[in-house]
Amino acid sequence: MAIADNAKTYALLIDGEEIAAATTRTVYDPSTGEPIAEVADGSAADADRAVAAAKAAFRRGDWSRITPGERAAVLFKLADVLEERADEFARVESANTGKPLKFSTAFDLPMTVDNLRFFAGAARTLEGKATGEYIGGLRSSIQREPLGVCASITPWNYPLNMAAWKIGPALAAGNSVVLKPSEYTPLTTLMLASLALEAGLPRGVFNVVPGPGPEVGGALAAHPDVALISVTGSERAGKAVMRAAAETLKRVHMEMGGKAPFVVFDDADLEAAAEGAIVGAFANCGQDCTAATRIYVQDGVMDAFLERFLRKVDRLVVGDPMDGATNLGPLVSPVQRERVHAFVERAVAAGATAARGGEIPDGPGCFYPPTVILGAEQDSEIVQNEVFGPVVCVLGFGSDEEAFEQANGTRYGLAASAWTRDVFRAQRAAREIEAGTVWINEHLAIGSEMPHGGVKASGFGNDMSLYSLEEYTAIKHVAFELTGAPRKEWYDAVSSPE
Repeated sequence: MAIADNAKTYALLIDGEEIAAATTRTVYDPSTGEPIAEVADGSAADADRAVAAAKAAFRRGDWSRITPGERAAVLFKLADVLEERADEFARVESANTGKPLKFSTAFDLPMTVDNLRFFAGAARTLEGKATGEYIGGLRSSIQREPLGVCASITPWNYPLNMAAWKIGPALAAGNSVVLKPSEYTPLTTLMLASLALEAGLPRGVFNVVPGPGPEVGGALAAHPDVALISVTGSERAGKAVMRAAAETLKRVHMEMGGKAPFVVFDDADLEAAAEGAIVGAFANCGQDCTAATRIYVQDGVMDAFLERFLRKVDRLVVGDPMDGATNLGPLVSPVQRERVHAFVERAVAAGATAARGGEIPDGPGCFYPPTVILGAEQDSEIVQNEVFGPVVCVLGFGSDEEAFEQANGTRYGLAASAWTRDVFRAQRAAREIEAGTVWINEHLAIGSEMPHGGVKASGFGNDMSLYSLEEYTAIKHVAFELTGAPRKEWYDAVSSPE
């Protein structure tokens, strides 16, 4: 299929320049299957070149050694120019990923702008422990310093937002960055890097190399000049990166997905819970690591909850992402749709029922209907594994202890929610559920000030919040000798005085 006449060609961005690659990759609109852009497909050699540029920029010091206030001014400017061009970025994001334009406009762009502004302010909060005399005759201080070159690998579900989550704290701390976006959704990340240069970011400080994960991501993970690699993606990708990173003992920061439980107790506001379940399960077509994929409903209110929930599912509109009436766009690719549908087919073959959806629709694009699975077993594949599509399983439970056991009964621990009007039960849920985030009577709400990270197989480390700055800085202890004496008493334990 020929690339559209009005489609744009995107190059790599290395050392402040657009660089052609040896090969290119066609990027498609998943709602139509039509090609929308031709993008340079990076290689391991391109990754090496980007790391060299980032290392040179870090040593040059026009970013790493300027004042925090000066870095903050550039990040604020980047947020401002992105906000000015928000409509353009939202349209490209929706065309590339298939998410509804109203979602890109209401969530992705405002959240990205807010992340950048938050970290612009956070750049001026980096501080160490107050200077003090903790060892006799010495005055000590604690400094936070940038690591050097930080590499990031971002997923295809939130390309622009995830890019901001990675570069925000890295740049605020004074690091240089090489970012590998998903080869399927690289457009807004490349646009953001160009915008950063316009905002005044020095060349080489932010480099973008899209390309195949095993080649480009693998090169970044193994590179001896990369001090940290931060990954949001699959368990498979995370394990590969950790293995490669181990050779150089670099820092790793991992967010590996989730299988979020959504626990509805018998005293919950069922209307609120049903509304929350719709948003939690089907936002971004369910392509979200924190999606409410396992809904547990307590005995006695299952029928009442399902009546409300299924009625709301029936009102969801699947269609053109650019249409304001659309609630769910397509999945990101034909491969992803086949993967999602295969999960549903195997669940039904094993005895579960698709109460809604579960069939691939006719016509172009990668559309898949909101699907509700009933009757799946707790230990079944579709309950245990991340589907990453508009598919939710509804299961029952009896006691509170059973609810917590089932909620914790997967290898993941990224996010969860509990729905109850009992303050004591809410406190128990917050304590007992194993997840990096537990919402009470809410699901999916996030803010720049709060950390995003997981436990168990969902990974470790945090994006967003001041806590993320700990990932991108090193602690240095500096001690000043105060007495001027050439010899101290404790030296006798090592050598005899003359």
